[in-house]
Amino acid sequence: MNSDSSNIGAATVTPIIALDVTDRRAAQAIVTRLGSSCGFYKVGLELFAAEGPDIVSWLRDAGKSVFVDLKLHDIPNTVRGAARSVARQGASLLTVHAAGGSDMIRAAVEGANDGATGAAAASGGCGILGVTILTSMDAVGVGQAWGRDGVDVTGEVVRLAGLVRGGGGAGIVCSGHEAAAVRTTFGEGMGLLIPGIRLPGGDAHDQRRVMTPKAAADAGARWLILGRAVTGATDPVQAMASVRDSLAGAT
Repeated sequence: MNSDSSNIGAATVTPIIALDVTDRRAAQAIVTRLGSSCGFYKVGLELFAAEGPDIVSWLRDAGKSVFVDLKLHDIPNTVRGAARSVARQGASLLTVHAAGGSDMIRAAVEGANDGATGAAAASGGCGILGVTILTSMDAVGVGQAWGRDGVDVTGEVVRLAGLVRGGGGAGIVCSGHEAAAVRTTFGEGMGLLIPGIRLPGGDAHDQRRVMTPKAAADAGARWLILGRAVTGATDPVQAMASVRDSLAGAT
């Protein structure tokens, strides 16, 4: 395992680079260019659908930790089987939708534990994270989707985090703006993965609720997801160094 461990008990903040690309060649180009400056990568729906489990195996063989971001949401038995398969591939983290409920989350945890053999077990197993509210959505968008007016995004994130806690999940995915409230409610035992991270002055792109690396770390993040802020930079290695410099000054 490289230095960017997914260890659930770790106190440090780990940056994860999103491989939001269309195929293996593009993903390999990013990993090669970043070299030793990054040891943890996210494989999302687009890349996983294009390349399948082989992309996870390739990253593991390259000595990298892998976050498989599939946002599973199905009946518990189906999610259990999917989580087992992903864990067997050597993933360190896997997402499910918290809205699937505690039973579904518990099934995912059971499946991940069943699948954590060999390389997966040696790397600390596969932690299940519950996705709360996507950072591309704001209160208006959530209200429209759920058919409710006056949605309190922070309150909903905390409520969904409670379902993840009840199902035995390792943590949640939420915006940095809700992180402090979750940390206050559940303490450090709830690992927080924060997407929508942008360097100071960076473009928010299609995200609505964004935050800098330092601000997210100060709010209690354990893992940070960075995409175009690094991969789209003129010098991705220097951008990664800027992220780590920012985290070094976090409280």
